[in-house]
Amino acid sequence: MGFILKFLLSAIITYVLAKFLPGSHIGGFSDAIILVIVLAILNAVVKPILKIIGFPITILTLGLFLLVINALIVMMASYLLTGFEVDGFVSALIFSVVLSLVTAVIDLIFD
Repeated sequence: MGFILKFLLSAIITYVLAKFLPGSHIGGFSDAIILVIVLAILNAVVKPILKIIGFPITILTLGLFLLVINALIVMMASYLLTGFEVDGFVSALIFSVVLSLVTAVIDLIFD
């Protein structure tokens, strides 16, 4: 039950963020559900590879390069989905940072 609740809350959060943050656009709630699934797949498959490749840069920037990796994941999701679009790297960075912060708070509340 907790997984389904977190999944639906993540979809609601992504929908609201894409509607209100500048530079991000989403078609509807069904696109938000698909976006959550695509982001989960990209985070499970692509993100570990990018972390390994970017490990030296991550060490040099004291972990700040992980924000760039998150923005790249959001840009990949935007490329893969027709119902979700970010205008550029800065918009993807803002979207990924706010999404990470809000989902962290939701995880603290519901865990």
